[in-house]
Amino acid sequence: MTVVLVASQPRADHLVQALRSLMSRTRADPACLTCTLWRDPDSTVRYLEEWETEHDMERRVRSDLFTWLLAVMEGSEEPPEIRFDFHAVSRGLDYVRELRQQPQS
Repeated sequence: MTVVLVASQPRADHLVQALRSLMSRTRADPACLTCTLWRDPDSTVRYLEEWETEHDMERRVRSDLFTWLLAVMEGSEEPPEIRFDFHAVSRGLDYVRELRQQPQS
């Protein structure tokens, strides 16, 4: 999963702080393979998570912690970009809506 947030310098600083607090809890999940964050010179904030399996990603998207990530994304000054890359396909917010509307098994 890749999230791209566009913000001015001061807002980008706040987004980075919020995402850093989220990262420690995300990294604590044994199924999390990678969780990284960086800011480009133009203050674009990029956040990346990689998960062991698609089931683990589904669990992540349904979690309360992901709700926090969605709230952070709302702090972007332009519409945020979110992309889920699987072996054969890439998905966006449609994937989030689909998973969060399904009953959990």
